[in-house]
Amino acid sequence: MESAFTIAALYRFASFSDPDAIARDLRLLCAELGTCGTLIVAGEGINGTVAGSGAAIAALVAHIRTLPGCADLDVKYADSDEAPFARMKVKVKTEIVTLGAGDLDPANRAGTYLDPPEWNALIADPDTVVIDTRNAYEVSVGSFEGAIDPGTRSFRDFPAWFDGFAEKLREEGREPRIAMFCTGGIRCEKSTALVRARGFDEVYHLRGGILRYLEEMPEADSRWQGDCYVFDERVAVGHGLKAGDYVTCRGCGLPHVRDAAHECAADGSGVWPHRKQG
Repeated sequence: MESAFTIAALYRFASFSDPDAIARDLRLLCAELGTCGTLIVAGEGINGTVAGSGAAIAALVAHIRTLPGCADLDVKYADSDEAPFARMKVKVKTEIVTLGAGDLDPANRAGTYLDPPEWNALIADPDTVVIDTRNAYEVSVGSFEGAIDPGTRSFRDFPAWFDGFAEKLREEGREPRIAMFCTGGIRCEKSTALVRARGFDEVYHLRGGILRYLEEMPEADSRWQGDCYVFDERVAVGHGLKAGDYVTCRGCGLPHVRDAAHECAADGSGVWPHRKQG
């Protein structure tokens, strides 16, 4: 039996000269198609998650692929029997994923893509510096063997962390190969563009992110340890994208193993920003 809703998580770094006009057209089309979810449009491209009938999502994705530089739009699909979002929002912002590091041009200046087998070979080399671009609560659930955890609370913290890290590398006379990864790929593209802008030439990232790796890489050959935090009701997934044994704390919004002791991080200022960041 076909599910009532098709969910599409999508993004593409591209150069949009008039994001407001693109957003207006998308609002009209989404209203006509009856979709729900959120799309973010900026001068650097488009990002979002939308849901609707299979035909509606196919029509919306086809339209987005006609936008400048979006023919190779990255889309991940899922199914749901219930509407996962209350309404449709199309927003115009400065960035489609907020890093706050100025004009980096990820569409043209991101690092070199590697598929999962190539990634395994690169990070197995001890001379490769492997950096997890995600936030600390995500890294706590799982990461690649030997990866550096920047300990960030928000993606906005990454540039300052990397600048300090780069200074240490240069003090040591090192300019190593750098391999970077994130959940689905979008933060990797932005952060590799940042690293290249800081003067590092050999910069690589995992195509399709951790999720594609866990979907395609046999567990026996995997270099992944633990589960991968995801931004939906599953909380975390493992190899084959099977749901793990994690739940979200109602107090602080952070993941923890089901029925295990958990020190709540709520401080009265609200949950950490992972509810809003993809």
